[in-house]
Amino acid sequence: MTHYIYPQNLKAAANMWLWSLRDFAIMGVAALLSIVILVELHLMLPAAATLCYGFLTIRMDDTTILDFIRYAGRYFITTQQYYEWR
Repeated sequence: MTHYIYPQNLKAAANMWLWSLRDFAIMGVAALLSIVILVELHLMLPAAATLCYGFLTIRMDDTTILDFIRYAGRYFITTQQYYEWR
């Protein structure tokens, strides 16, 4: 059996700098589209949205700010809370 030096013996998720590979690919495509829209239509909104997505998907300790917002929304909005008064 071969043992690899890569974290967790090739079982860890692939990361590119501070983002997962999926998020990095999405940001790359979004950045290209944002640049084209900025040059052709002079709209800054897609570039701002791409930067916000990039900030929200920075991965530290296997969690992102976007994951935390999803967990908080699920906890406070979509799941039923049970309170028992004594």
